[in-house]
Amino acid sequence: MRVTSHAFNESLINQLNALTARQYNLQNQVSSGLRFSAASDDPAAMKNTLDLQAGKAAQTHYSGNIATLLTRATSIYNVLQSLHTISTRAGELATLASDDTKSQTDRDNYAGEVKQLIQQAAQLANTKDAATGQYLFGGTASGAAPFVVTKDANDNVTGVTYQGNSSVNKIEIADGVTVSVDIPGANASGSGANGLFTDSRSGADFFSHLISFQNNLESGNTTAIAATDTANFQIDENNLLYNISNNGATQTRLNTAATFASNNSQSLDTMISNASGADMVQTIVQLNQAQTAYQAALQSGSKIMQLSLLNYIQ
Repeated sequence: MRVTSHAFNESLINQLNALTARQYNLQNQVSSGLRFSAASDDPAAMKNTLDLQAGKAAQTHYSGNIATLLTRATSIYNVLQSLHTISTRAGELATLASDDTKSQTDRDNYAGEVKQLIQQAAQLANTKDAATGQYLFGGTASGAAPFVVTKDANDNVTGVTYQGNSSVNKIEIADGVTVSVDIPGANASGSGANGLFTDSRSGADFFSHLISFQNNLESGNTTAIAATDTANFQIDENNLLYNISNNGATQTRLNTAATFASNNSQSLDTMISNASGADMVQTIVQLNQAQTAYQAALQSGSKIMQLSLLNYIQ
């Protein structure tokens, strides 16, 4: 069968175009370091890479959540430590004041110190999260000050009312895993997170107990101080220690999660690189082969076309 010069020319052009496209793709891989620049280059690798990138994006989101929770947990812990100092001092004053050898002047001085402790505790109760500007101990109602203080004409605190709720925000730190570091200021529901200052399950009622202690000091009621106030402060102390311990355990969990997230993120980076990155040695070899084939096709085509022209002249 005789092959026309027209058919040969078309075949040569198609071959050269294919080799040109092949060189172009390989040159892109060498310059970019990527196996593909479009889904059509390698659909399977593209899908795998996109899936891995989606996983990396989710991991980055979880890592951000963990960092936010750790910062908030640290802020809460600092307040808890300050409250523990107040609680410890109140217990010490109750022990001192119950001593019958103490004068009423001594108890009045103690009452003055308790007044300062109450106001300091109220200030701590309305601490804001420096990062968000939200109140730490208002539950999910964190946009307004959770505690309202009532004072008499002598600037003595007569009551502290809770305006927040007993719910807490939970944030996702992994797929389907949520954590909360929040502590509601009060919880009278009997379920959920323990209230920091007031909790119906433990019997804690820090502000009421401090105010009652202050009143007993001013009235010289040493019986109530010894029999009631001391016991109440122990209840408040236990509730506070529970929250401190829980905060520490949560921070440990978050630090572990942060380490895992960091390692997982690095693994995903490696997997993405392997899925999308070109094998440079193999790619350069293939590029050289494509260039050689292109040059060979040009030379062969040129010779065949010259022979065809010579035969035509003869």
